[in-house]
Amino acid sequence: MSHLLFNDSFINGEFYSTDKNFSVDDPATQQSIIMVSDVDDIGVHKAINTAHDAFIKLKLTNATTRSNVLMRWYDLVMQNKQTLAELMTKEQGKPLKEALGEVDYGAAFIKWYAEQAKRSYGDVIPATDNNHRLTSFKQPVGVVAGITPWNFPIAMVTRKVAPAYAAGCSFVLKPSEHTPLCALALAYLADQAGFEKGAFNVLLSEDAPRVGKILTESNIVRKFTFTGSTGVGKQLLTQCASTVKRTSMELGGNAPFIIFDNADLDEAVTGLMGAKFRNGGQTCVAANRIFVQRSILDQVVDKLAKKVATLKVGNGFGENTDIGPLIYPKAKQKVQELVADAKAKGAIQISDDVQLVDSFQAPLILTGVNPKMDIYHQEVFGPVVSIIAFDEEAEVLALANDVPYGLAAYFYSQNIKQIYRVSEALEYGMVGINEGLISNPVAPFGGVKQSGLGREGGYQGLDEYLEEKYVCIKL
Repeated sequence: MSHLLFNDSFINGEFYSTDKNFSVDDPATQQSIIMVSDVDDIGVHKAINTAHDAFIKLKLTNATTRSNVLMRWYDLVMQNKQTLAELMTKEQGKPLKEALGEVDYGAAFIKWYAEQAKRSYGDVIPATDNNHRLTSFKQPVGVVAGITPWNFPIAMVTRKVAPAYAAGCSFVLKPSEHTPLCALALAYLADQAGFEKGAFNVLLSEDAPRVGKILTESNIVRKFTFTGSTGVGKQLLTQCASTVKRTSMELGGNAPFIIFDNADLDEAVTGLMGAKFRNGGQTCVAANRIFVQRSILDQVVDKLAKKVATLKVGNGFGENTDIGPLIYPKAKQKVQELVADAKAKGAIQISDDVQLVDSFQAPLILTGVNPKMDIYHQEVFGPVVSIIAFDEEAEVLALANDVPYGLAAYFYSQNIKQIYRVSEALEYGMVGINEGLISNPVAPFGGVKQSGLGREGGYQGLDEYLEEKYVCIKL
Protein backbone atom coordinates (compact mmCIF):
# COMPACT_ATOMS: atom_id res chain seq x y z
CA MET A 1 0.00 0.00 0.00
CA SER A 2 3.07 2.25 0.18
CA HIS A 3 2.57 3.86 -3.24
CA LEU A 4 -0.87 5.16 -2.13
CA LEU A 5 0.08 6.08 1.45
CA PHE A 6 0.31 9.85 1.92
CA ASN A 7 0.54 12.11 4.96
CA ASP A 8 -0.37 15.64 3.85
CA SER A 9 -3.48 17.43 2.67
CA PHE A 10 -4.00 17.44 -1.11
CA ILE A 11 -4.66 20.92 -2.54
CA ASN A 12 -4.60 22.00 -6.19
CA GLY A 13 -2.99 18.75 -7.27
CA GLU A 14 -0.15 19.02 -4.73
CA PHE A 15 0.47 17.87 -1.18
CA TYR A 16 0.26 20.60 1.43
CA SER A 17 2.07 20.16 4.75
CA THR A 18 2.16 21.99 8.06
CA ASP A 19 4.26 21.73 11.21
CA LYS A 20 1.33 20.41 13.27
CA ASN A 21 0.79 16.64 13.11
CA PHE A 22 -1.56 13.97 14.40
CA SER A 23 -1.53 10.20 14.32
CA VAL A 24 -3.75 7.90 12.27
CA ASP A 25 -4.05 4.71 14.29
CA ASP A 26 -4.83 1.10 13.47
CA PRO A 27 -7.98 0.28 15.51
CA ALA A 28 -6.96 -3.38 15.70
CA THR A 29 -3.56 -2.78 17.28
CA GLN A 30 -3.97 0.76 18.70
CA GLN A 31 -0.61 1.48 17.03
CA SER A 32 0.13 4.48 14.82
CA ILE A 33 0.05 3.82 11.08
CA ILE A 34 1.43 7.21 10.09
CA MET A 35 1.71 10.79 11.30
CA VAL A 36 -0.16 13.24 9.08
CA SER A 37 -0.09 17.03 9.00
CA ASP A 38 -3.04 19.02 10.36
CA VAL A 39 -4.11 21.63 7.82
CA ASP A 40 -4.03 25.27 8.93
CA ASP A 41 -6.55 27.99 8.10
CA ILE A 42 -4.37 29.21 5.24
CA GLY A 43 -4.58 25.76 3.70
CA VAL A 44 -8.36 25.62 4.06
CA HIS A 45 -8.78 28.95 2.31
CA LYS A 46 -6.29 27.90 -0.37
CA ALA A 47 -8.35 24.77 -1.01
CA ILE A 48 -11.55 26.82 -1.34
CA ASN A 49 -9.93 29.35 -3.69
CA THR A 50 -8.28 26.75 -5.92
CA ALA A 51 -11.57 24.84 -6.02
CA HIS A 52 -13.20 28.03 -7.29
CA ASP A 53 -10.52 28.42 -9.97
CA ALA A 54 -11.08 24.80 -10.96
CA PHE A 55 -14.83 25.31 -11.12
CA ILE A 56 -14.46 28.22 -13.56
CA LYS A 57 -12.68 25.82 -15.93
CA LEU A 58 -14.71 22.73 -15.12
CA LYS A 59 -18.13 24.27 -15.76
CA LEU A 60 -17.06 25.00 -19.34
CA THR A 61 -16.20 21.38 -20.09
CA ASN A 62 -18.73 19.16 -21.79
CA ALA A 63 -20.41 16.15 -20.25
CA THR A 64 -18.53 13.65 -22.40
CA THR A 65 -15.18 15.04 -21.29
CA ARG A 66 -16.14 14.78 -17.62
CA SER A 67 -17.54 11.31 -18.19
CA ASN A 68 -14.27 10.14 -19.72
CA VAL A 69 -12.25 11.52 -16.79
CA LEU A 70 -14.53 9.73 -14.32
CA MET A 71 -14.16 6.47 -16.22
CA ARG A 72 -10.38 6.79 -16.04
CA TRP A 73 -10.72 7.37 -12.28
CA TYR A 74 -12.91 4.27 -12.03
CA ASP A 75 -10.31 2.21 -13.92
CA LEU A 76 -7.50 3.40 -11.65
CA VAL A 77 -9.50 2.59 -8.51
CA MET A 78 -10.21 -0.92 -9.77
CA GLN A 79 -6.58 -1.43 -10.80
CA ASN A 80 -5.58 -0.54 -7.22
CA LYS A 81 -8.42 -2.47 -5.58
CA GLN A 82 -6.23 -4.70 -3.40
CA THR A 83 -4.05 -1.82 -2.22
CA LEU A 84 -7.03 0.39 -1.39
CA ALA A 85 -8.76 -2.43 0.48
CA GLU A 86 -5.66 -3.13 2.56
CA LEU A 87 -5.31 0.57 3.34
CA MET A 88 -8.97 0.64 4.44
CA THR A 89 -8.62 -2.38 6.70
CA LYS A 90 -5.50 -0.86 8.23
CA GLU A 91 -7.08 2.50 9.13
CA GLN A 92 -10.72 1.49 9.63
CA GLY A 93 -10.48 -2.09 10.88
CA LYS A 94 -13.16 -3.84 8.83
CA PRO A 95 -12.38 -7.35 7.56
CA LEU A 96 -10.41 -7.35 4.31
CA LYS A 97 -13.18 -9.22 2.48
CA GLU A 98 -15.57 -6.40 3.38
CA ALA A 99 -13.01 -3.77 2.40
CA LEU A 100 -12.64 -5.39 -1.02
CA GLY A 101 -16.41 -5.26 -1.36
CA GLU A 102 -16.44 -1.58 -0.43
CA VAL A 103 -13.88 -0.74 -3.10
CA ASP A 104 -16.19 -2.35 -5.65
CA TYR A 105 -19.17 -0.49 -4.18
CA GLY A 106 -17.36 2.85 -4.07
CA ALA A 107 -16.03 2.44 -7.60
CA ALA A 108 -19.55 1.65 -8.80
CA PHE A 109 -20.60 5.21 -7.88
CA ILE A 110 -17.81 6.59 -10.05
CA LYS A 111 -18.89 4.44 -13.00
CA TRP A 112 -22.58 5.25 -12.51
CA TYR A 113 -21.97 9.00 -12.49
CA ALA A 114 -19.59 8.76 -15.42
CA GLU A 115 -22.64 7.50 -17.25
CA GLN A 116 -25.08 9.94 -15.62
CA ALA A 117 -22.89 12.93 -16.54
CA LYS A 118 -24.37 12.70 -20.04
CA ARG A 119 -27.97 12.58 -18.78
CA SER A 120 -28.59 15.89 -17.02
CA TYR A 121 -31.49 16.72 -19.28
CA GLY A 122 -33.47 19.94 -19.43
CA ASP A 123 -37.04 20.60 -20.58
CA VAL A 124 -38.90 22.31 -23.37
CA ILE A 125 -42.00 23.81 -21.76
CA PRO A 126 -45.19 24.28 -23.81
CA ALA A 127 -45.71 28.02 -24.07
CA THR A 128 -48.98 29.72 -23.20
CA ASP A 129 -48.91 31.88 -26.36
CA ASN A 130 -47.24 32.01 -29.80
CA ASN A 131 -44.82 34.78 -28.92
CA HIS A 132 -42.63 32.97 -26.38
CA ARG A 133 -40.45 29.92 -26.11
CA LEU A 134 -39.91 28.45 -22.64
CA THR A 135 -37.10 26.11 -21.69
CA SER A 136 -35.16 25.01 -18.63
CA PHE A 137 -31.73 23.51 -18.31
CA LYS A 138 -29.34 22.49 -15.53
CA GLN A 139 -26.03 24.03 -14.52
CA PRO A 140 -23.49 23.06 -11.84
CA VAL A 141 -24.16 24.60 -8.44
CA GLY A 142 -20.51 25.64 -7.89
CA VAL A 143 -17.84 24.81 -5.34
CA VAL A 144 -18.92 21.96 -3.07
CA ALA A 145 -17.57 21.21 0.41
CA GLY A 146 -18.18 17.99 2.27
CA ILE A 147 -17.39 16.10 5.43
CA THR A 148 -17.36 12.29 5.36
CA PRO A 149 -17.37 9.71 8.19
CA TRP A 150 -14.97 6.94 9.10
CA ASN A 151 -17.19 3.89 8.63
CA PHE A 152 -17.04 3.77 4.81
CA PRO A 153 -13.89 5.71 3.94
CA ILE A 154 -14.09 5.06 0.20
CA ALA A 155 -17.80 4.74 -0.63
CA MET A 156 -18.78 7.85 1.32
CA VAL A 157 -16.24 9.85 -0.68
CA THR A 158 -17.02 8.58 -4.18
CA ARG A 159 -20.78 8.85 -3.53
CA LYS A 160 -20.31 12.62 -3.16
CA VAL A 161 -17.33 13.53 -5.34
CA ALA A 162 -18.31 11.53 -8.44
CA PRO A 163 -21.73 13.17 -8.96
CA ALA A 164 -20.27 16.59 -8.15
CA TYR A 165 -17.61 16.21 -10.84
CA ALA A 166 -20.14 14.74 -13.27
CA ALA A 167 -22.26 17.87 -12.79
CA GLY A 168 -19.25 20.16 -13.32
CA CYS A 169 -18.57 21.07 -9.68
CA SER A 170 -15.27 21.13 -7.82
CA PHE A 171 -14.98 19.64 -4.33
CA VAL A 172 -13.26 20.37 -1.01
CA LEU A 173 -13.38 17.31 1.25
CA LYS A 174 -12.71 17.01 4.95
CA PRO A 175 -12.59 13.24 5.68
CA SER A 176 -12.74 11.81 9.18
CA GLU A 177 -9.50 12.24 11.09
CA HIS A 178 -9.70 8.52 11.88
CA THR A 179 -9.70 7.44 8.22
CA PRO A 180 -8.11 10.12 6.01
CA LEU A 181 -5.74 7.82 4.15
CA CYS A 182 -8.26 6.33 1.73
CA ALA A 183 -9.50 9.83 0.83
CA LEU A 184 -5.96 10.96 0.02
CA ALA A 185 -5.41 7.88 -2.13
CA LEU A 186 -8.66 8.55 -4.01
CA ALA A 187 -7.72 12.19 -4.62
CA TYR A 188 -4.30 11.18 -5.91
CA LEU A 189 -5.86 8.66 -8.31
CA ALA A 190 -8.40 11.26 -9.43
CA ASP A 191 -5.55 13.63 -10.22
CA GLN A 192 -3.83 10.86 -12.19
CA ALA A 193 -7.10 10.32 -14.07
CA GLY A 194 -7.13 13.92 -15.28
CA PHE A 195 -9.26 15.86 -12.78
CA GLU A 196 -8.82 19.63 -13.12
CA LYS A 197 -6.21 20.82 -10.62
CA GLY A 198 -8.12 21.95 -7.55
CA ALA A 199 -11.26 20.04 -8.49
CA PHE A 200 -10.76 17.52 -5.67
CA ASN A 201 -9.00 18.87 -2.59
CA VAL A 202 -8.63 16.86 0.63
CA LEU A 203 -8.07 18.56 4.01
CA LEU A 204 -6.67 16.60 6.95
CA SER A 205 -7.43 17.82 10.44
CA GLU A 206 -8.26 16.66 13.94
CA ASP A 207 -10.20 19.90 14.44
CA ALA A 208 -13.35 19.25 12.41
CA PRO A 209 -15.33 22.16 13.97
CA ARG A 210 -12.65 24.67 12.91
CA VAL A 211 -12.44 23.42 9.33
CA GLY A 212 -16.20 22.93 9.10
CA LYS A 213 -16.86 26.50 10.24
CA ILE A 214 -14.65 27.94 7.50
CA LEU A 215 -16.25 25.74 4.84
CA THR A 216 -19.84 26.37 5.88
CA GLU A 217 -19.44 30.14 6.26
CA SER A 218 -17.51 30.66 3.02
CA ASN A 219 -19.32 32.69 0.36
CA ILE A 220 -17.39 30.80 -2.32
CA VAL A 221 -18.71 27.40 -1.26
CA ARG A 222 -22.23 27.10 -2.67
CA LYS A 223 -23.13 23.55 -1.62
CA PHE A 224 -22.36 21.58 1.53
CA THR A 225 -22.80 17.84 1.99
CA PHE A 226 -22.35 15.86 5.19
CA THR A 227 -22.69 12.29 6.38
CA GLY A 228 -22.67 11.80 10.14
CA SER A 229 -24.68 12.26 13.31
CA THR A 230 -27.92 14.22 13.48
CA GLY A 231 -26.53 16.48 16.21
CA VAL A 232 -23.53 17.57 14.15
CA GLY A 233 -25.70 17.84 11.05
CA LYS A 234 -28.00 20.32 12.79
CA GLN A 235 -25.03 22.48 13.77
CA LEU A 236 -23.68 22.45 10.21
CA LEU A 237 -27.11 23.33 8.82
CA THR A 238 -27.22 26.31 11.17
CA GLN A 239 -23.82 27.46 9.94
CA CYS A 240 -24.80 26.99 6.29
CA ALA A 241 -27.84 29.20 6.82
CA SER A 242 -25.63 32.29 7.01
CA THR A 243 -24.87 31.98 3.29
CA VAL A 244 -28.04 30.10 2.27
CA LYS A 245 -26.13 27.13 0.89
CA ARG A 246 -27.59 24.14 -0.88
CA THR A 247 -27.21 21.20 1.52
CA SER A 248 -27.58 17.46 1.53
CA MET A 249 -27.39 15.66 4.85
CA GLU A 250 -27.27 11.92 5.47
CA LEU A 251 -27.73 11.75 9.23
CA GLY A 252 -28.45 9.27 12.01
CA GLY A 253 -30.86 6.37 11.95
CA ASN A 254 -32.58 3.90 14.24
CA ALA A 255 -33.55 1.23 11.76
CA PRO A 256 -36.35 -1.21 12.60
CA PHE A 257 -36.08 -4.79 11.32
CA ILE A 258 -39.47 -6.52 11.46
CA ILE A 259 -40.04 -10.27 11.13
CA PHE A 260 -43.69 -11.25 10.68
CA ASP A 261 -44.93 -14.73 11.50
CA ASN A 262 -45.49 -15.59 7.83
CA ALA A 263 -41.88 -14.84 6.87
CA ASP A 264 -39.33 -17.36 5.68
CA LEU A 265 -37.45 -17.50 8.98
CA ASP A 266 -34.17 -18.80 7.57
CA GLU A 267 -34.10 -16.00 5.01
CA ALA A 268 -35.07 -13.46 7.67
CA VAL A 269 -32.26 -14.48 10.01
CA THR A 270 -29.75 -14.49 7.15
CA GLY A 271 -30.90 -11.01 6.16
CA LEU A 272 -30.63 -9.85 9.75
CA MET A 273 -27.05 -11.06 9.98
CA GLY A 274 -26.10 -8.84 7.05
CA ALA A 275 -28.13 -5.85 8.16
CA LYS A 276 -26.79 -6.01 11.71
CA PHE A 277 -23.20 -7.26 11.57
CA ARG A 278 -21.79 -5.71 8.39
CA ASN A 279 -18.85 -3.56 9.45
CA GLY A 280 -19.41 -4.76 13.01
CA GLY A 281 -22.73 -2.92 13.17
CA GLN A 282 -21.03 0.40 12.42
CA THR A 283 -23.34 1.53 9.64
CA CYS A 284 -26.03 4.21 9.57
CA VAL A 285 -28.50 1.71 8.09
CA ALA A 286 -27.68 -1.10 10.51
CA ALA A 287 -30.70 -2.93 11.95
CA ASN A 288 -31.07 -1.37 15.39
CA ARG A 289 -34.41 -2.54 16.79
CA ILE A 290 -35.38 -6.10 15.87
CA PHE A 291 -39.14 -6.61 16.12
CA VAL A 292 -40.21 -10.27 16.06
CA GLN A 293 -43.82 -11.45 16.13
CA ARG A 294 -44.34 -13.23 19.42
CA SER A 295 -45.55 -16.52 17.93
CA ILE A 296 -42.17 -17.07 16.21
CA LEU A 297 -39.93 -15.40 18.80
CA ASP A 298 -38.33 -18.58 20.15
CA GLN A 299 -37.65 -19.97 16.68
CA VAL A 300 -36.00 -16.76 15.49
CA VAL A 301 -33.87 -16.39 18.61
CA ASP A 302 -32.71 -20.00 18.36
CA LYS A 303 -31.76 -19.70 14.68
CA LEU A 304 -30.06 -16.36 15.27
CA ALA A 305 -28.08 -17.57 18.28
CA LYS A 306 -26.63 -20.44 16.26
CA LYS A 307 -25.46 -18.10 13.51
CA VAL A 308 -24.07 -15.49 15.89
CA ALA A 309 -22.08 -18.19 17.70
CA THR A 310 -20.13 -18.84 14.48
CA LEU A 311 -18.95 -15.25 14.05
CA LYS A 312 -15.24 -14.71 14.52
CA VAL A 313 -13.97 -11.42 15.94
CA GLY A 314 -10.41 -10.41 15.15
CA ASN A 315 -7.96 -8.36 13.14
CA GLY A 316 -9.43 -7.47 9.76
CA PHE A 317 -6.47 -9.09 8.04
CA GLY A 318 -7.32 -12.45 9.62
CA GLU A 319 -8.39 -15.00 7.02
CA ASN A 320 -11.63 -15.99 8.76
CA THR A 321 -12.47 -12.71 10.50
CA ASP A 322 -16.14 -11.73 10.36
CA ILE A 323 -16.07 -8.73 12.71
CA GLY A 324 -13.13 -6.39 13.12
CA PRO A 325 -12.52 -3.92 15.95
CA LEU A 326 -14.75 -0.97 16.66
CA ILE A 327 -13.20 2.26 15.45
CA TYR A 328 -11.77 3.30 18.84
CA PRO A 329 -12.05 2.32 22.54
CA LYS A 330 -14.72 4.94 23.32
CA ALA A 331 -16.99 3.31 20.75
CA LYS A 332 -16.71 0.02 22.61
CA GLN A 333 -17.34 1.79 25.92
CA LYS A 334 -20.56 3.29 24.53
CA VAL A 335 -21.77 -0.13 23.35
CA GLN A 336 -21.07 -1.69 26.73
CA GLU A 337 -22.85 1.15 28.56
CA LEU A 338 -25.94 0.65 26.39
CA VAL A 339 -25.88 -3.09 27.07
CA ALA A 340 -25.41 -2.56 30.82
CA ASP A 341 -28.34 -0.11 30.93
CA ALA A 342 -30.58 -2.54 29.03
CA LYS A 343 -29.72 -5.45 31.31
CA ALA A 344 -30.27 -3.34 34.41
CA LYS A 345 -33.77 -2.56 33.11
CA GLY A 346 -34.70 -6.16 32.41
CA ALA A 347 -33.16 -7.19 29.08
CA ILE A 348 -31.80 -10.74 28.96
CA GLN A 349 -28.49 -11.54 27.29
CA ILE A 350 -28.72 -14.97 25.71
CA SER A 351 -25.32 -15.03 23.99
CA ASP A 352 -22.05 -15.75 25.78
CA ASP A 353 -20.58 -12.84 27.74
CA VAL A 354 -17.15 -12.86 26.08
CA GLN A 355 -14.82 -10.03 27.12
CA LEU A 356 -12.29 -8.99 24.48
CA VAL A 357 -9.36 -6.58 24.70
CA ASP A 358 -8.91 -3.11 23.22
CA SER A 359 -11.62 -2.10 20.71
CA PHE A 360 -12.83 -5.62 19.96
CA GLN A 361 -16.46 -6.26 20.91
CA ALA A 362 -18.04 -9.72 20.86
CA PRO A 363 -21.47 -9.96 19.19
CA LEU A 364 -24.36 -10.02 21.66
CA ILE A 365 -28.07 -10.86 21.59
CA LEU A 366 -30.48 -9.15 23.98
CA THR A 367 -34.13 -10.12 24.33
CA GLY A 368 -36.86 -8.31 26.23
CA VAL A 369 -35.72 -4.90 25.02
CA ASN A 370 -38.27 -2.12 25.55
CA PRO A 371 -38.61 1.68 25.10
CA LYS A 372 -37.45 2.34 28.68
CA MET A 373 -33.92 1.32 27.68
CA ASP A 374 -31.36 3.66 26.13
CA ILE A 375 -30.44 1.02 23.54
CA TYR A 376 -33.95 1.23 22.12
CA HIS A 377 -33.54 4.93 21.26
CA GLN A 378 -29.87 5.24 20.31
CA GLU A 379 -27.86 3.94 17.38
CA VAL A 380 -25.77 1.14 18.85
CA PHE A 381 -23.04 1.28 16.18
CA GLY A 382 -21.81 -2.08 17.38
CA PRO A 383 -22.54 -5.83 17.07
CA VAL A 384 -25.52 -6.00 19.46
CA VAL A 385 -28.92 -7.41 18.49
CA SER A 386 -31.84 -5.89 20.42
CA ILE A 387 -34.98 -8.01 20.14
CA ILE A 388 -38.49 -6.70 20.87
CA ALA A 389 -41.56 -8.94 20.71
CA PHE A 390 -44.83 -7.72 19.18
CA ASP A 391 -48.29 -9.16 18.54
CA GLU A 392 -50.05 -7.19 15.80
CA GLU A 393 -49.08 -5.38 12.61
CA ALA A 394 -50.55 -2.06 13.73
CA GLU A 395 -48.63 -2.31 17.00
CA VAL A 396 -45.26 -2.83 15.35
CA LEU A 397 -45.83 -0.05 12.82
CA ALA A 398 -46.55 2.38 15.64
CA LEU A 399 -43.39 1.30 17.46
CA ALA A 400 -41.23 1.39 14.33
CA ASN A 401 -42.34 4.92 13.42
CA ASP A 402 -42.26 6.36 16.94
CA VAL A 403 -38.73 7.77 16.64
CA PRO A 404 -37.41 11.07 15.26
CA TYR A 405 -35.36 9.22 12.63
CA GLY A 406 -36.36 7.80 9.27
CA LEU A 407 -33.37 6.51 7.30
CA ALA A 408 -33.76 2.77 6.63
CA ALA A 409 -36.25 0.06 7.63
CA TYR A 410 -36.50 -3.65 6.89
CA PHE A 411 -39.21 -6.27 7.13
CA TYR A 412 -39.76 -9.88 6.18
CA SER A 413 -43.14 -11.12 5.04
CA GLN A 414 -44.60 -13.52 2.46
CA ASN A 415 -48.01 -11.84 2.46
CA ILE A 416 -48.27 -9.57 -0.61
CA LYS A 417 -51.06 -7.46 0.89
CA GLN A 418 -49.02 -6.95 4.03
CA ILE A 419 -45.95 -6.07 1.97
CA TYR A 420 -47.79 -3.20 0.31
CA ARG A 421 -49.38 -2.00 3.56
CA VAL A 422 -46.22 -2.03 5.61
CA SER A 423 -43.89 -0.60 2.94
CA GLU A 424 -46.22 2.37 2.50
CA ALA A 425 -46.81 2.87 6.23
CA LEU A 426 -43.16 2.88 7.35
CA GLU A 427 -41.91 6.46 7.71
CA TYR A 428 -38.46 5.86 6.27
CA GLY A 429 -36.59 6.97 3.17
CA MET A 430 -35.55 3.41 2.30
CA VAL A 431 -37.24 0.08 2.92
CA GLY A 432 -35.80 -3.38 2.41
CA ILE A 433 -38.40 -6.11 1.93
CA ASN A 434 -37.06 -9.64 2.37
CA GLU A 435 -33.58 -8.12 1.93
CA GLY A 436 -31.06 -6.94 4.50
CA LEU A 437 -28.55 -5.22 2.20
CA ILE A 438 -30.28 -2.48 0.24
CA SER A 439 -27.62 0.07 -0.78
CA ASN A 440 -27.14 0.35 -4.54
CA PRO A 441 -25.46 3.11 -6.60
CA VAL A 442 -28.37 3.22 -9.06
CA ALA A 443 -30.98 3.87 -6.34
CA PRO A 444 -31.55 6.99 -4.20
CA PHE A 445 -30.07 6.77 -0.69
CA GLY A 446 -31.36 9.06 2.06
CA GLY A 447 -33.81 9.55 4.88
CA VAL A 448 -36.76 11.55 6.14
CA LYS A 449 -37.48 13.33 9.41
CA GLN A 450 -34.24 13.93 11.36
CA SER A 451 -32.30 11.43 9.25
CA GLY A 452 -31.45 14.03 6.68
CA LEU A 453 -32.10 16.01 3.53
CA GLY A 454 -31.54 15.10 -0.11
CA ARG A 455 -30.48 11.88 -1.79
CA GLU A 456 -27.24 10.24 -2.87
CA GLY A 457 -27.09 7.64 -5.61
CA GLY A 458 -29.48 7.21 -8.52
CA TYR A 459 -30.16 10.04 -10.97
CA GLN A 460 -31.32 12.01 -7.94
CA GLY A 461 -27.74 12.14 -6.65
CA LEU A 462 -26.65 14.11 -9.73
CA ASP A 463 -29.49 16.62 -9.29
CA GLU A 464 -28.12 17.48 -5.83
CA TYR A 465 -25.22 19.25 -7.58
CA LEU A 466 -27.23 21.00 -10.30
CA GLU A 467 -29.26 24.20 -10.39
CA GLU A 468 -32.31 24.52 -12.63
CA LYS A 469 -32.38 27.59 -14.86
CA TYR A 470 -35.55 28.72 -16.61
CA VAL A 471 -35.20 30.67 -19.89
CA CYS A 472 -38.04 32.70 -21.44
CA ILE A 473 -37.49 33.99 -25.00
CA LYS A 474 -39.83 36.47 -26.63
CA LEU A 475 -39.97 36.06 -30.39
